[in-house]
Amino acid sequence: MNQPQDTPIRTGQFHLFSQRRFLPFFITQFLGALNDNLFKNALLVIVVSTAVAGSESNTNFVTNLAAGLFILPFFLFSTTAGQLADRYDKALLIRRIKMAEIILMVAGCYALWLGDIPLMLGILFFLGVQSAFFGPIKYSIIPQHLDSNELLAGNAQTGMGTFVSILLGTLIGGWLVTAEQGPIYVGALTILVAIVGWLSSKKIPEAPSTAAAQQGTFNLNPLSETARNFRLARQNPTVFFCIISISWFWLFGGSFLTQVPNYAITVLNGHATLISILLAAFIVGVAIGSLLCHRVSKGEVEPGLVPVGALGLSVFAIDLFFTTASYQAANPLVTAVLPGDFASLTGGFHVMLDLMFIGMFGGLLIVPLYSMIQQRTQGDTRARVISINNIINALFMVTGAVLGMLFLSVLGWTIPQFFLAVALMNGLFFATVFIRDPIFVQRFVVWISRRAGPDSTQ
Repeated sequence: MNQPQDTPIRTGQFHLFSQRRFLPFFITQFLGALNDNLFKNALLVIVVSTAVAGSESNTNFVTNLAAGLFILPFFLFSTTAGQLADRYDKALLIRRIKMAEIILMVAGCYALWLGDIPLMLGILFFLGVQSAFFGPIKYSIIPQHLDSNELLAGNAQTGMGTFVSILLGTLIGGWLVTAEQGPIYVGALTILVAIVGWLSSKKIPEAPSTAAAQQGTFNLNPLSETARNFRLARQNPTVFFCIISISWFWLFGGSFLTQVPNYAITVLNGHATLISILLAAFIVGVAIGSLLCHRVSKGEVEPGLVPVGALGLSVFAIDLFFTTASYQAANPLVTAVLPGDFASLTGGFHVMLDLMFIGMFGGLLIVPLYSMIQQRTQGDTRARVISINNIINALFMVTGAVLGMLFLSVLGWTIPQFFLAVALMNGLFFATVFIRDPIFVQRFVVWISRRAGPDSTQ
């Protein structure tokens, strides 16, 4: 069984916070994501607000390079991470990873103190390595500790926690680094968070591997292991399309999050503190969408939510393009706009709403997709299948960073034009997915019919 016999009956999506089989894991992954974003957003604000890159073109390049360096390790090390997660106790692996995080944060504090951008970028890469090893464990330990009827709630809470931690990391890192001696404060805080994360990881219950998962040799060749895991993922076409769809969302969301710092300052003519507000709008939206999944699907894993999320992403991203044009036309002379003033300007509040709804529909999209992967894969291969998800995620996110550099630095497109292009590509992508695997649209029709029918309140 996934849970002990004395586990209380499920009473709502927040009941898991009272369970040792979930709460320590939730805290650990929350603090890990918080640290990644404390450091990454401090770095991005330093690059954008102090013009260390020397010009707008170079700023765009360094901003996208930072995003690519953090994501690249997922592509390089996920196969090894998936094998480890399937073969060894996942709780033990998490504790080892969190110890490595403490060491990295000490080095990161030193880089922030020096103000050395290349060294910060190097630390960011190794934070990506650490996260790459944590990823397959994160989504394979959830179904090991939770029952099948708790999967959606567990993924919703994990998704919500991840994005709230991104929000806090964005706010704290972006604001604290601008204070006098701010980089040192950020560095010291990341060390403290890493230590608390390691302490919470020591409370995660054991999550041993199965006997079947321990059989066979450990393959250190990433190419052949990736090919083998790719075949595992392709055994269930729906699982594979879930993986591809999650990866697309990370390209889509990453394209927006990476450009927001430069968008806030160079397009909206905002103060550096506006960066955190706009990122917060997006991230709060994802957290809201993640929690809404459990409510609107009544705790069941519902593929019918995926078309809803996909459509919402494109609609509000397109609206953001037109809203930005209206904002620029109505406020041509504003400079260094503070967050308190931005909402009162023509189009300002609309921009924040667009970003929030983009995030919300993203949450409605990815939570059922992750739950479907967990539900439709075997326990002895789940981490390796998830490692393929992480590799394809990485490929798509690096592609997103390259697209950002291509459109903005090479072709000279504006950031709003880039947002519009990504929105249109999103519609084309999901139209292809829904044609190739009609289960999503079929379940959407059934879900709508049930909600509209006479028994919709049951």
